[in-house]
Amino acid sequence: MGGRPKARPVRYAIADPTALKKLSRPLSDWVTYFLSDREDPDEPHFDPVHLGGSIVVTLTALGCVYWLLWTLLVYEGGIILKLYALARLASGTSLRDLGWEGYPYAMGDFEGVFGNFLALVFCIVLAAAIRRLYLQAARKRKRA
Repeated sequence: MGGRPKARPVRYAIADPTALKKLSRPLSDWVTYFLSDREDPDEPHFDPVHLGGSIVVTLTALGCVYWLLWTLLVYEGGIILKLYALARLASGTSLRDLGWEGYPYAMGDFEGVFGNFLALVFCIVLAAAIRRLYLQAARKRKRA
């Protein structure tokens, strides 16, 4: 073999055989602690399905609010542009000056007005529903 040492099995490569046991014991205790079926009576009951469901519902609600506000404020120029165009129209500007050529193809500054005002209605309904829930909770808290 040309003076090279003979290959040995890997198990003899560790100088201290107890070192591996010393390292694996904390890992084993940690795995046993987190993966055991034994329940601690002092901890609250935890159901991962309910946690996962609440996370999904929360993200869905945030997505709905995002798209509602996007439709209200950004879609086809947003509602601010429509209100500005209405103010200009009230001050004597003609529809042709605002880019109107006819419904539904070339509405000028009024493009997307239906989506913007529908989003405004949804925002008002959502705000009223949240306010109602808040007031009900406040009344229940006063009684208690």
